[in-house]
Amino acid sequence: MRFRKDRTMFTRRDIGKIALASLPLARAFGAIDSKIKGVQIGAITYSFGNMELADIIKAYSDIGLGEMELMSNHAETAMGAPSFQGGRGPGGGQGRGPGGQGRGPGAPAGGRRELPVRPVMTEEQIEAARNQPRAVELRNWRMSVKDSQFADLKKKINDAGVQVEILCFNMNEAITDDEIEYAFRMAKGLGAKAISTSTRMPVARRVAPIAEHHTMMVGFHGHDNVADPNETGSLESYAQALSYGKYNGVNLDIGHFTSANYDPIAFIKEHHSRITNLHLKDKKKDHGDNMVWGEGDTPIQAVLQLCSREKYQFPANIELEYRIPEGSDRAAEVKRCFEFCKKALA
Repeated sequence: MRFRKDRTMFTRRDIGKIALASLPLARAFGAIDSKIKGVQIGAITYSFGNMELADIIKAYSDIGLGEMELMSNHAETAMGAPSFQGGRGPGGGQGRGPGGQGRGPGAPAGGRRELPVRPVMTEEQIEAARNQPRAVELRNWRMSVKDSQFADLKKKINDAGVQVEILCFNMNEAITDDEIEYAFRMAKGLGAKAISTSTRMPVARRVAPIAEHHTMMVGFHGHDNVADPNETGSLESYAQALSYGKYNGVNLDIGHFTSANYDPIAFIKEHHSRITNLHLKDKKKDHGDNMVWGEGDTPIQAVLQLCSREKYQFPANIELEYRIPEGSDRAAEVKRCFEFCKKALA
């Protein structure tokens, strides 16, 4: 099909070139600056749900967010990874969000929930999980990925004025050492400075020497399950994860931390040198619900002001998990959270 404007003929390819040329000016003039009063504000791509990565990148550019915590499932899908109904294979734990066992974005709010305690997987269970057909297919695909594929994806993101600071690569106990190595290769190939992950203590122990070999921090994502000693939730579990190696760090989710009835301000002051990044969300105390920002108990404003005052260098990333209001969408709500951050740091 062709389109006529005056005497000029436009093909569909021409229209596409025009569309690219009209993207936000940040693409033409370099990286988007979303640092406010010294605090790098960004978002984790998990906030955008099942949107295609190309649409997510455009949303970052439209919103004005220059820093990305990239979920590995978004990246791998864009690079042509095999897709599976109901989530990814056990090698990466991709079916679950960064919050571990929390309710996902837009999920209905419920009452207080029980805190489960899951036993560590046995060797037989690990072997069975690794031999699932979809796990084998995904693992084989990962081992075939070329460095040029990471470079191409990095360029697409950077061309939009956005930088990947953190790769979120969730891991469960069935992940192989080769896949852990792959996660570090992926992070470096995308230009990330650190990895964040939702995982369990046996994996945190296994990751420590690999992280030290690569001299790259791994931030273990915390949630509010203080009952399970193998989950990063209690203060004791954070201390245990950090004890395994100097490159083991914390991806502190201040919402889950507040929900567990802890004080994120005190924790950040004590452990700031081991924090890879923050996740910003608003939750009620005592294992309560995700809330629209400003309606929960999480001291988001105080945390951001602390980061500004102390000149902490780790990014503070928006993680959208409250129910999307009727008539809105994820991009609009991430923008709303960004505006909250701007006002908090004004």
